[in-house]
Amino acid sequence: MGKDSDSFHKNAVRACDDLMKQPQHIQNVVENYTSKQIADNRLRVKTSIEAVQWLAFQGCAFRGHDESVDSINPGNFVKLLELLASYNEKVAEDILQNAPRNASYTSPKIQKQMLQAFSVRVKKAIREEIDNSKFCIIVDEVHDESKKEQMAIVLRFVDKDGFIREPFFGLVHVSDTKASTLQKAIYSVLSNHNLDIQNIRGQGHDGASNMGGEWNGLQALILKDCPYAYYVHCLAHRLQLALVAASREVIPIQKFFTKLTFIVNILGASCKRNDEFQSAQVEEIAYLTSIDELETGRGLNQIGTLQCTRDTRWSSHFKSISSLRQRFSLTCQVLLNIIEEGKRPQAGDADLAYESMTLYQFVFIFMEEIMENTNELCLALQSQSQDILNAMSLVSSTKTFIQKLRDDGWDTLFAKVNSFCEARNIDIPDMNARYVGRGGRARHQQDDWTIQHYYQVDIFYAVIDSQLQELSNRFNEHAVELLTLSSALDPIEISKCFKIDAICQLVEKFYPHDFADHEKLQLKKHLEFFEYDVVKDQEFKSISTISDLSQWLVRTKRSTRYPLVYRVIVLVITLPVSTATTE
Repeated sequence: MGKDSDSFHKNAVRACDDLMKQPQHIQNVVENYTSKQIADNRLRVKTSIEAVQWLAFQGCAFRGHDESVDSINPGNFVKLLELLASYNEKVAEDILQNAPRNASYTSPKIQKQMLQAFSVRVKKAIREEIDNSKFCIIVDEVHDESKKEQMAIVLRFVDKDGFIREPFFGLVHVSDTKASTLQKAIYSVLSNHNLDIQNIRGQGHDGASNMGGEWNGLQALILKDCPYAYYVHCLAHRLQLALVAASREVIPIQKFFTKLTFIVNILGASCKRNDEFQSAQVEEIAYLTSIDELETGRGLNQIGTLQCTRDTRWSSHFKSISSLRQRFSLTCQVLLNIIEEGKRPQAGDADLAYESMTLYQFVFIFMEEIMENTNELCLALQSQSQDILNAMSLVSSTKTFIQKLRDDGWDTLFAKVNSFCEARNIDIPDMNARYVGRGGRARHQQDDWTIQHYYQVDIFYAVIDSQLQELSNRFNEHAVELLTLSSALDPIEISKCFKIDAICQLVEKFYPHDFADHEKLQLKKHLEFFEYDVVKDQEFKSISTISDLSQWLVRTKRSTRYPLVYRVIVLVITLPVSTATTE
């Protein structure tokens, strides 16, 4: 029994001997650590935590390709520790090479554990802030650099001060983008943080079929489990679809953006051309400043480049047009230089670009003001603090302005385009001459059509009508009863007429689960007192949006005086506007 060194008896004897040796007990080993060793360990941990925190907040990479001791660049994390050590002798004595090999606290595993601890604390803080209040989920998915499908989750809610919050809550890897897969991943994240699915009062996604599908999309699956999680198709995405569709319906506009992309690509195709373009800007700014044609100051007269257009970002179209408008003469100058050099095929491309730029039709299109106004709407819809009612109001105001531009803007635009062309020696056609389309081969063209008719009707009116039609189709607020009833809480509408019955109908039809039967009966009485106490207040008249109203009610303690009214307001502004935060 005792001959085999690995026998149960021999193992038991060795275990008994170890047990009898008191100095080897874990308690004695721990107690042997000195206060200095404890302090040094804490200092190393604290230094690593500060480095991890800084890199995480700045969105920097942690690791390098070679983290060995002899490496010239071991990565941001190690270099940041070295920087901290260079300013503190105590830190320098205890970290990196001077630290014990089993307690350096710099390994990738330790870094990930620290990041995980930060993540847990942040999510816990968000969870405590939400508490038992209602919230909205905003979801978007995309594949990362490693070709893995990732789903970003943002929670939208109203905090205790009445402000709209949209904190990022997590990034989840999903095996595919099926609606059922996304649903399970969302439910898993919410349940892990004790967030009740029944408290979801809105969901915001893009218009893809797996997200917004009416029968089997993500929004439909969530609605089955939570019937009050109303789906709002991202308004910024809707605007993007509307404007891109409108630009493609009008052939001259579609051709314009094709030519614009061609011009931008020519100047940005090589470092030489880009340097030449920037040098020309420096010379022009210096000349105009010397003759007092340019105002000088901080942030003024910046040297820039021509911006590319992106179908997924309508604001990029406006930026591209604006950058060319500001540097039109310089662009022409650089293109002429490329033509004079005579190198083929660059010279041929530059000649084609120059010929396109100096056509009256090209100038006419990029001088249109309609781009600027739709860009302002696009930026406003992506604001985190935007509420659904104000967003729809902005859409309505933009449509009204575009209609006004159609009715009264032709003469102003025509004069502006002619002035621009005269200053740059661009030929202005005779507007009363007969218009001949496609080199005289156009069919079904009336003989009495003039060139002015072409520019005014076929381009100016056509692009405006196309945009108005697309905006009306995709932002038809009258087709959404929830938004129609919610508009009764808009401060501007309240100032005109306080529709108590509409608010009560809103609660009864869309939020019955959030109010007990006796609260529904009390709500009308609360609204009547609210009208006399709040609506007639002088401060109330300066409030323009429902989100501002929410903050003002909390600030003036009226949210506790009229809790039922405040609850309705919170439910409405919890509805999502766009998915810009997740993107």
